[in-house]
Amino acid sequence: MLRTIRAFWHDQSGLALILVSIMLPAIIGLSVLAIDMSRMNNLHNDLQKGTDAMSIAAAAELDGRADSITRADRALANLVANNYAFAGTSGAYQTLKAAGVTRRYLRSLPASDDQPITAANVITDEVAGAIEARFVEVRVTPVGFFVMFPASFNSGNANDDSMSIGAISVAGFVRGVCNFTPVYICNPYEGTGDTIYSVAADPVKRRRLIELRQQGGNSAQNSPGNYGFLQPPGGSGGANAIRDMIAKTRSQACYNSRGVLLRPGFIATVRDALNVRFDVYNGSMNGNKNDPDYAPGENVRKGYQSNGKGSGSACNADIASPPAPTQYDAFPRDNCFSTSCSIASGRVGDGDWDFNQYWSTNFATTVNPVTVPKPVGADGISPASNTNQPTRYNVYRYEIAQGIVDHPSNGGEIGTPACSSNSVSNPDRRIIYGAILNCQALSAAGLMGGGNSSPPLPVEAFGSFFITETVESGSDQTIRVELVDVTGREGAGTLDNFLRDEAQLYR
Repeated sequence: MLRTIRAFWHDQSGLALILVSIMLPAIIGLSVLAIDMSRMNNLHNDLQKGTDAMSIAAAAELDGRADSITRADRALANLVANNYAFAGTSGAYQTLKAAGVTRRYLRSLPASDDQPITAANVITDEVAGAIEARFVEVRVTPVGFFVMFPASFNSGNANDDSMSIGAISVAGFVRGVCNFTPVYICNPYEGTGDTIYSVAADPVKRRRLIELRQQGGNSAQNSPGNYGFLQPPGGSGGANAIRDMIAKTRSQACYNSRGVLLRPGFIATVRDALNVRFDVYNGSMNGNKNDPDYAPGENVRKGYQSNGKGSGSACNADIASPPAPTQYDAFPRDNCFSTSCSIASGRVGDGDWDFNQYWSTNFATTVNPVTVPKPVGADGISPASNTNQPTRYNVYRYEIAQGIVDHPSNGGEIGTPACSSNSVSNPDRRIIYGAILNCQALSAAGLMGGGNSSPPLPVEAFGSFFITETVESGSDQTIRVELVDVTGREGAGTLDNFLRDEAQLYR
């Protein structure tokens, strides 16, 4: 008997079953917990991806314009629908749309990510504050999550078998341009019945000639049609540095649409810098005529006549005096700039210019008329004429495309450079690029005055302008231009190579 009891006491067979039985609840519990954690993680990932996508879609509309928040809300509602699962017992996919999120638009973010967003960062007036909106915070309404593991281990409430999973994302948008000239232009259409975007989209309106006049000293007002200068990156804001950036074939400046700083003051040598593009090297630019960094464009027809003083006379050519438009003719100005016909107080013409005179002087000459047809007019179908005028820029590009730049006018002027030994094949050498500011609104808000700005000023758009004639001397150094294109959805896309658009996540 004792032997039997002793044998039973020392028998270890079946011990594993006992240990398994003891540990089985823990094994099952941990397995269920692992499944729950995996489901929770997958649900959170689905929600976070959708939240990130929504915040980026909304942030891409925050370009500093008055309707930016309206467009951002529209993008939030329509552009993203993210499917997610693991939230309920059925396992069916559900869809996260704008109805399941809340959003806040922010003017700024705290200095570090570990600091909470406060009321000082949030835009409360979304109409007046739309131009300040730089970031958007998207928060998912917490989604119910049913757990398999005992709820008391998850929530501390034994009667609750569910949890809530949410997600938060903050994104912002930055639009900038690089290789831009350090110039700003007061929106010539501010306060009129047109916008800069509607003009850019309409060839009839684009052919209106704009007279840009240099903004003067600290007491001068920033009126529509003024131009001035931007502080170049790196603080190189000296007059000679800005002059060279305007004159060279490639500017190295980059600017952010969120804010540009103005460089106050008058720069007398800007006339010489801009006229380099026309193969004119006067004043401070006289020693740069053979420098390839200061090369003229490939089409520099400007209504000049040579003085006839030997082989170097091309560099001494000048405007015909007295005027002889049947012999030498630059692109004619608009016929009306008075307040009775001008769009903006004498700064914007009526778009009615003498195409017939320009063409007959330079190409339909009595001695050697060109054989190519006239360019197409504003209707896009019929040949150009004084009743179907094209933009001057289109005519200029047409001359290059048809290979008639070197055709002599009635007086003998040709469009190819004759002074400089260099030229650039870029047809847009006669384009000036600038930041377009709503100067009246900025001045009324106390942000701009006398060529100064504080804080950095938001940019309405970046634009390109075709210079139609050499820059005249005088107290305001008027630049006569046609609008070519603007950045944004309304533009033609010719500025896309300059754009640096970035919508990115910050939190």
